[in-house]
Amino acid sequence: MRVPVKCSFFKVVLTALLLVAVLQLIYLSLLSRLHGRQQQYKYSELFEASSAKKGEPDRYRWDREKREHLKFSLASGGVFDASGQYRLYKNLVRATQAEEAALLQHQEELVLATHATLNNLHHLRGLVARWRGPLSLALFAPSAEEARLATMAVYTLATLCTAVRELVSFHLVCHSGDLASFPELEDLSEFARLKSCVDAFGKVANASTKQRNYALGTNISYPNNLLRNVARMAAMAHYVLVIDVDFLPSEGLRPAFLTLATSRGEEHSEEQAVFVVPAFEIRHARKVPGDKAELLQLYQVGEIRPFYEELCPRCQAPLNYSHWLNLPAKPSLQVAYTVEWKDPWEPFYIGPSSVPAYDERFKQYGFNRISQACELHVSGHIFHVLDNAFLVHQGFKMAGEFHDQKEAENQHNKALFRQFKQELKQKYLHSSRRC
Repeated sequence: MRVPVKCSFFKVVLTALLLVAVLQLIYLSLLSRLHGRQQQYKYSELFEASSAKKGEPDRYRWDREKREHLKFSLASGGVFDASGQYRLYKNLVRATQAEEAALLQHQEELVLATHATLNNLHHLRGLVARWRGPLSLALFAPSAEEARLATMAVYTLATLCTAVRELVSFHLVCHSGDLASFPELEDLSEFARLKSCVDAFGKVANASTKQRNYALGTNISYPNNLLRNVARMAAMAHYVLVIDVDFLPSEGLRPAFLTLATSRGEEHSEEQAVFVVPAFEIRHARKVPGDKAELLQLYQVGEIRPFYEELCPRCQAPLNYSHWLNLPAKPSLQVAYTVEWKDPWEPFYIGPSSVPAYDERFKQYGFNRISQACELHVSGHIFHVLDNAFLVHQGFKMAGEFHDQKEAENQHNKALFRQFKQELKQKYLHSSRRC
């Protein structure tokens, strides 16, 4: 008779233990849901509680919509590039004006396409202020950690900076083995304290590692031509100007060029042409000129000079700077003259979206832009030089400022360029042009 009593006792104990376990599971589930709601609430308050202002419903709607879009984009895992070496998150954050243009199917636009790492993303502030039009920026993250920071930096800038939110579309590029992820709440705290656009760009500038250009770490190559293609192809506009992020254009370049393009009309519709924008470089700490008159004053006192004048004068010589500088002033932007391409000219230009893509095999330093200019020439494009428009690189290009592997990279890309030129002969069998 004792055995049943003992069994009954164990059943009671076992039932009690199971009940406790079930209650614990229910408690943990409820606690997890509560924690999730708290996290969601805290995240929904990110940037809003500290900077909420009346009369800004559009911004808050943007916050909600873009937050969900960002999560969806990251969850998708992006897409691989043609080589399979890189993962692309296109339109990670898309400019509100770009969305409106897409809805209206508005193609007669000029978009500025550029590329950067977190190290030089702070230049975007001046570029947005000067360009005042749509931009497409491809941001490279050389590690999973930088991809996480880049995601947060992009979201922060778009949230706190009205002009960035309206004008800049961001695309993230990282190695194929790195997955960009949405920052955890504890990672957001340092960004959540920011209250203004100035704060946001200050945070981005402080995050810079101050390394030299292309010095991203051991065995890490900067895929500049891939980034240019990503930014250019995502622009979704008839005309694109591709520049590096540390350049500034002359004031009013975009509307002036669109007026010129309209005036040329059907007469030149069949012409394969690009419009060269002369490039200069200015001494550090000097204010970048806004118009040609200001540029000429700085040029006369040696504070501004042709781009790459010290490092590679031949790379810009075909432009004929002396002739351009002495052109008479005109009230509107015009084509000043036409130049035949010669090796090793690497012009910056405004071109239609139909121009050949940059060859993505070129990475790091050397021949990345020359190769594309070479193909423009072989494919039959002509090079018109604009009279009053220009670009300015912020800082003189000096030989001693480059990373240690510059010459080795240059020699590697030089050999690749020889191969590239032979490939063009097969690609354009009916062209008599060579480079």
